[in-house]
Amino acid sequence: MPTNNLKAIISKIILFYSVFFVVMKVIAILFENAWPLPNLILAIPFLIFAIIGGLMMKKETYSWIYVIIGVIVISALRYYEASWMVSLHEYFS
Repeated sequence: MPTNNLKAIISKIILFYSVFFVVMKVIAILFENAWPLPNLILAIPFLIFAIIGGLMMKKETYSWIYVIIGVIVISALRYYEASWMVSLHEYFS
């Protein structure tokens, strides 16, 4: 598998995962009565990755920096999401 193809595939996975995550957070806020502010704050990095990934996909230029930072940030956010959600809720309430 060529390196450029691998970079494009991982970038698209990050893009689609980010879009899915933001949509799920919005659905949780609207229909599941989830805490709005903590959910929106935790969705911001995913929204940024979705916008950047969409622009990269439109131009068909992919970056290893996007891939590496995307994997690290998404992994960290998913790992600490529950504790950060509670901390943010306590901070804003």
